[in-house]
Amino acid sequence: MKTYTITKPKMMVTGVSVRTTNAEEAGPDGRLPKLWESYFNSKLAAMSGIRNPDYIYALYTDYESDATGAYTTLIGHETAGAPAQDGNLFEIKSIPESKYLVFQTQSGPVYEVVAQAWQEIWSYFKKSPEVRTYTGDFELYDTRNYDPAHTQIEIYIAIE
Repeated sequence: MKTYTITKPKMMVTGVSVRTTNAEEAGPDGRLPKLWESYFNSKLAAMSGIRNPDYIYALYTDYESDATGAYTTLIGHETAGAPAQDGNLFEIKSIPESKYLVFQTQSGPVYEVVAQAWQEIWSYFKKSPEVRTYTGDFELYDTRNYDPAHTQIEIYIAIE
């Protein structure tokens, strides 16, 4: 996996969310697959107020503690405020300005690429000089020319 460091300004992301843990997601009752289904059924990308609808954010925020505790995952898009909702209920989360260590995955089947990337990230931070802040991490999916069998994403991890 390739890595680089970048500082990004504060962003607002609107989408659908769920509270979960990595332990839950490793078992048969993981909530993230249903969250992705809810996101795609929401048609959020087509609503007014969405910035850059080609970019999907999977935001990890509201960490209870660290990678072992509960957190909220929100899947959605960058917005300036609340989009027109058409009866849907969306949550808005702020990603604070931060320095990020960005992990760029290899290309491959989306579920394999994402799972493998997170395993490498968790392993990396067990002995890295960088320290995670747990203020808001996110996966960035560029849906222009998207092919689920050949996906490459970037995972932004907030660091001190």
